[in-house]
Amino acid sequence: MNKNTTSPHLIQNFLSEAELQAILAEFGFVDTARKCTVSTLISYLIGAATNEWKSLRHAADVGPSVGLVSIDHSSLSKHMKALNYAIMKRIFEVIVGKLNRATRRTLKMKKIPMAVDSTTVTVGKTRLPWAVYHGERAGIKLHVSFTNETAMPLQVVETTGLKHDGPVGTCLEDKRFIFIGDRAYFSIEKVDRYVTEKEKQHFVIRLKENIQLNRKKALKGTRKKDSNVTGDFTCILGTPQKQTKTRQRVVQFTDHDGKEIRVVTSLMNVTAEEIADMYKARWAIESFFRWIKQNLNVPILFGTTPNAVFNQLFTALIAYVLLKFLHIQGSKKNTRKPLSFAGFTRLFLCATLPLEWRIAIYETLEFYRKLYEGVSG
Repeated sequence: MNKNTTSPHLIQNFLSEAELQAILAEFGFVDTARKCTVSTLISYLIGAATNEWKSLRHAADVGPSVGLVSIDHSSLSKHMKALNYAIMKRIFEVIVGKLNRATRRTLKMKKIPMAVDSTTVTVGKTRLPWAVYHGERAGIKLHVSFTNETAMPLQVVETTGLKHDGPVGTCLEDKRFIFIGDRAYFSIEKVDRYVTEKEKQHFVIRLKENIQLNRKKALKGTRKKDSNVTGDFTCILGTPQKQTKTRQRVVQFTDHDGKEIRVVTSLMNVTAEEIADMYKARWAIESFFRWIKQNLNVPILFGTTPNAVFNQLFTALIAYVLLKFLHIQGSKKNTRKPLSFAGFTRLFLCATLPLEWRIAIYETLEFYRKLYEGVSG
């Protein structure tokens, strides 16, 4: 593999220097550093995420061995603290937008489910005193919308750990997709708004256990003998003091452990079994959270300020979407020798991918590098 196929340099194939400078100009940032530029910082943080470098000192020690400019760890730390993390978030949004569009075009998708959930990264409260969480812990949250079909996040909202999921969920709404959420995202006002808006936000949201179901009216439909659906009806949700203004469809089904789950949905022309499957497919976002925590150094925070913390986390997410995109593209060209995402990532980082995979990755990187350079030029 040449230099641009190693993880710290991947971003250069999907974000041109002109695009990076445009983003910096958008935030009024002038990059005056001679060596530790924004581009260099990104490369170091991607390398730290994918190779699980344990500290900025470790990154500075090994960075030159993977082709990075030699930088003192104190310079990396200073830049992480000084760089407005909104810039890194914007870079993430540009890249994830490109890669999601490319994947969706390839798969020729129609409207698809979008899972919404959050994950919390906790450390000792003395390390992040601005993000007090519970007891002796501090924590920050990443609220994410995610599609199984692209296996990538769509949007990310960053907060401190005590921020409730429900209100933040409104920032992740996207009417191109079907909003799939757990109980934290339910409210009477929200589901009423979703079904009465001119351009509806379709949804499947789990009901809280104490929500009353009034004036039930069963929906007709045939079910398979092995169906796990136990109920499909419309009703009014809530108490007389606070209830929905419109009738809502509720589907009841059992999960793999036999526990009953109730979801409310705006989808009327979809079978109850399909709705149950949509909700159960939320496990993919949990797998995503687990993967980034286990493989991208997410629990090991190098800095203590909001800029340092979120610069690191958004760069880790950039690393994830770049690797996932290459795995998806490579899988399409290597049907005879499939690799799991974990297997692909391990071999890619060790530069030991099979020859046909290396060729596929090189062709993909060259295609998109030329494409995006042409667009930005």
